[in-house]
Amino acid sequence: MGEIEKPVIWTHGEVKSPPFSLAARKEVGALLRRVQQGRLLPFPLSRPMPSIGPDCHELRITDEDRAWRIIYTIRPEAVYVIDVFRKTTRRTPNRVIDNCRQRLRRIQQAEWRAKHG
Repeated sequence: MGEIEKPVIWTHGEVKSPPFSLAARKEVGALLRRVQQGRLLPFPLSRPMPSIGPDCHELRITDEDRAWRIIYTIRPEAVYVIDVFRKTTRRTPNRVIDNCRQRLRRIQQAEWRAKHG
């Protein structure tokens, strides 16, 4: 028997058409399914984002003439999507990094409360 897939929990953002094309939505779904199954995605599909936190990654989606990024974290109980944004510059904007850090902190606090009552 295979390992049970972790659920995907969306804390921020969504992937819908438009602005994503149908092909890009399907690609996102297939890649997130692999992550749910416990498989790490290699570069250039995904890359670690230690500037946000441990076990945080950036899913890299090319959609027609646009580039999208989906920031996610792999936790023991789930895969959390913590941001979805259109990539318009070479660097990830500081506001995105700061928002993702805050969301990750909330996830970690909820995990701690669940574990310690």
